[in-house]
Amino acid sequence: MRRKWIGWFAVLAAAALLIPLSPWFGAPKQQPGKIQAPVKATAASREHTIKMKTINRDMEATALMCTRECSRNLHKMMMSRSIGDPGPVNMADMMKKHKQMVYLVWIHNGKTMTHGKKPQDANKMLQTHLAAAKASLRQGRDYTSTSLKLHGHRYAIVAVPDHRRRGDGIIGVILQDVITEVERHQKRNLRIVPYPAEGHYKIESVIPNTTTDMTVEQGEDNGNASHYHINEVVVKFSHPPTRHDLDRMKTDIGAISVKKLAHTFIFRSKLMDAESMMDYFKRTWQPEYVEPHYLYMTNDIAPIIPNDALYSEYQWNLPSIETEKGWTLSKGSERVLVAILDTGVQADHPDLQGKTVDGINLVSEDDPPEDDVGHGTHVAGIIAANVNNGEGVAGLSWYNKLMPVKVLDASGAGSTYTVAQGIIWATDNGAKVINMSLGNYAEAEFLHDAVKYAYDHDVVLVAASGNDNTDRPGYPAAYPEVFGVASTDADGSRSSFSNFGDYIDVAAPGASIASTYPGSQYAALSGTSMASPHVAALAGLIRSINPDLTNVEVMDIMRKSATDLGDKGKDNYFGYGQIDIVQALEMANQSKLSLQQFEQQVEQRLAKIKSKYESHLTAAKK
Repeated sequence: MRRKWIGWFAVLAAAALLIPLSPWFGAPKQQPGKIQAPVKATAASREHTIKMKTINRDMEATALMCTRECSRNLHKMMMSRSIGDPGPVNMADMMKKHKQMVYLVWIHNGKTMTHGKKPQDANKMLQTHLAAAKASLRQGRDYTSTSLKLHGHRYAIVAVPDHRRRGDGIIGVILQDVITEVERHQKRNLRIVPYPAEGHYKIESVIPNTTTDMTVEQGEDNGNASHYHINEVVVKFSHPPTRHDLDRMKTDIGAISVKKLAHTFIFRSKLMDAESMMDYFKRTWQPEYVEPHYLYMTNDIAPIIPNDALYSEYQWNLPSIETEKGWTLSKGSERVLVAILDTGVQADHPDLQGKTVDGINLVSEDDPPEDDVGHGTHVAGIIAANVNNGEGVAGLSWYNKLMPVKVLDASGAGSTYTVAQGIIWATDNGAKVINMSLGNYAEAEFLHDAVKYAYDHDVVLVAASGNDNTDRPGYPAAYPEVFGVASTDADGSRSSFSNFGDYIDVAAPGASIASTYPGSQYAALSGTSMASPHVAALAGLIRSINPDLTNVEVMDIMRKSATDLGDKGKDNYFGYGQIDIVQALEMANQSKLSLQQFEQQVEQRLAKIKSKYESHLTAAKK
């Protein structure tokens, strides 16, 4: 019935496109918590170089996740069979579930069994890597090749040895077209190529809120006494290291995050333990001191560390916002639905199975809301990828369900009408939180009417601010009823692509975020599109721990509990600061307890009044 309501206004809808905001990124790093002055337009050639560096980083992380996850699955398959029974059925089943595995070789007791097909006309380089993989198995070693290009596709060769018998193991040829997809996705969303294409919607590119035509041409073990993080060290330098020095340190130790306080830095590595890092810094940099990053645990909350395969190495984002401690308070609730207005979701992705409810495809209403771009599935995994299942990545919520609402087509764009329709449909079908990793600089009243409808029906609306490093308001994030989200890097600084302005409420991680991707794969993407679902997930967790809170109260808690960054108080770059999951949930839980205490106090007060009244009445009768 709401569709009819929308239909009456369809003729008023502008043909403005709402584009998934997934990033422009890579300006020089600013110091943690420091505000960058507004930056003037970067020279076109330098801007192109910066963007390409970001794209290459996301592609490299995606390639590593692909081979790592495939190797893990092949090892699990191999270990599930007895030593005398390799099991061809298992190979076929594995390849059916993981279509990126195109050719498998299982070597057992000197016998070789294959399944699938090698790429046609396999070149000399691929044959060389297959030979190297077999040699590695004979030596009982793992093997991973570089990414190879062949006939317009990308491949990688992995070898997983069976340590029960030297020489045995599995070799896999892995199709890595996901890397090409990430490259294409990011080039489009970083505006390295024109996007959306001129004429696709029979429109022209115009200056926002005008009809002035413009042409788009470019687009973590405990010891017996002290405790410390096993892959972190604290280093105090005699003199502040230069940016070049820091870059070298990060590369040498394989840093996944760096935090700074005055001349003291905390380095977290994916390659080295604390002892190795301490030795490295002492030998190479002669610091004032280097020590383990000790844990003081007497009054602390014990974090929950999930066992998801890619978590510890690739998901810097969840520990940085205290998610692991937050899970001790709330893991979410199936009763609180989070709608994703996006390109759809791959519902049968192994890491999203059981996490979605029925949604809708408003682009093609006869079809299910399947993802034909990748953006929506990536957003979905950030919010609710299955946690502690030993697979892939971990989402912020363990139990909240996702409602996929496809409003963006195969090109990754959609109209004002379709997005407005999606907001109202999600509201009418029980969504308590709506994530919108999309936007435009045009302020459409039609879309605002739909936003106000959802807001008046107690929905928390969260949206990405945009990726053009501009203070120009992006919508729907800039509507007063919507919670606007900016992006931060692993060191807590503002992501250089992140839009800014007085409409920013909070910031959240948005640089090289690992998540689910179509084809039952995983990818790393950057952008405020990746920051926004962190906040939507937090809203879902808050509404799960305290369902009595209104949407206004939920948003107020997220602002008040944020870790202040930049200028003291609210600023245009971080809003009220970076979200803090444990602080927000503690505040929401305290609010619930306070309300219960208030109700008890009211009941006690009424009981006293009643008792006093009955005493007076008894005395009067006497």
